[in-house]
Amino acid sequence: MSLTTTDKQKIIKKYALHKGDTGSPEVQVAILTSEIQKLSEHLKDHKKDNHSRRGLLQKVGKRRRLLQYLEVNEADRFKTFTKKIKI
Repeated sequence: MSLTTTDKQKIIKKYALHKGDTGSPEVQVAILTSEIQKLSEHLKDHKKDNHSRRGLLQKVGKRRRLLQYLEVNEADRFKTFTKKIKI
C-alpha cells in the first residue's frame, strides 16, 4: 500500500520547485495524493480493513491542511498546482 522509492522519486522530480526539494507543500500533497489513491483501491477490495481506513482518513486530513495552507499563503501557487494535479 505504501509507495515504492522509485515511485516517490518520480513524484518528487515532477513536482519539485528546485533540485533537492522534498518538503514543499506541492511535493507533499502530490505524494499524499498518490498514497490516497493506492489506499482507496485497497479499500475497494478489503471493505472491513478499518486500520487502513483510519490511515486513509489521516492522509486526507493532512492533504486538506496542506492545501489550505497553500491557498491562504500562496494563492497563485495553489491555483497552478491544483490545475496541474487535477484535484
